[in-house]
Amino acid sequence: MVFMYYSQGVSSQYQDFTERLVSHLALRGTEITQQVLNPTTAQMHVRHTDEQGHLDIAVDNENVRVTYNVDRERKEISKGIMGAIAGAGLGGVIGNILRKDQSAGDAITGALGGAAAGGAYQAYQGWDESKNERTAFAAVLAETIKEVEDELQYIIQGHEQAKEAVREKGRQKLEEESRKAEEFRSMLEDLYGQVLAVQQEIEMAESEGTNVTKAKGRIARAETLYREAQASFDKKEFGMIKPKVTATQNIVEMARQALSEAQSGS
Repeated sequence: MVFMYYSQGVSSQYQDFTERLVSHLALRGTEITQQVLNPTTAQMHVRHTDEQGHLDIAVDNENVRVTYNVDRERKEISKGIMGAIAGAGLGGVIGNILRKDQSAGDAITGALGGAAAGGAYQAYQGWDESKNERTAFAAVLAETIKEVEDELQYIIQGHEQAKEAVREKGRQKLEEESRKAEEFRSMLEDLYGQVLAVQQEIEMAESEGTNVTKAKGRIARAETLYREAQASFDKKEFGMIKPKVTATQNIVEMARQALSEAQSGS
């Protein structure tokens, strides 16, 4: 008799599944021998109480398939023999032996042949008991597989939650970077407008004959700082932008002041 089970969605944890299944079965009193373990398959002999058989464990797409092949028990045959002897009656067996015209084996064989009804009943009883035990162990195996599957699903879900947390953190970081980038882009655009405005004022004053040497020197320095801030923005070195923007704004204001002083003195 063959029992087949599928553990859903745990093929990625195949080796862990196999190790856990073997451990759980051993804790339930199962003797496990003749293990042959491979990356995606495993075979082993199992014995539980009076039942024994073979387990085959293999990856099957996203799942893990466990096949249990039950070996027929000796007691099924022995109970059948005892049932046949009971059906024939001990007297018939002993009588044949005492007559000395048959060996003990022949006497038992003859008794078995003449006691089909009793033997059939007891043989069926032996088979039925063994079948019930196999079914019980099949239930134990199914329960154990489900326990292991639940454990691994919990682990897989934990991994997925951890991955999702990392992905969410990554999304938040991108959103924060995007927000900062937009904020600094607007800041730099405004700053560039201030630099251009003062440069134009200086050029106009110079064309009118005003001495704007001091103002021109300061606005040139402001433009240099602005370009450094823009370069930091392009490299996403956001921590360097604001100090340079602040410094540029201060120098732009100093250039305006120097121009105002020059115009007042002319």
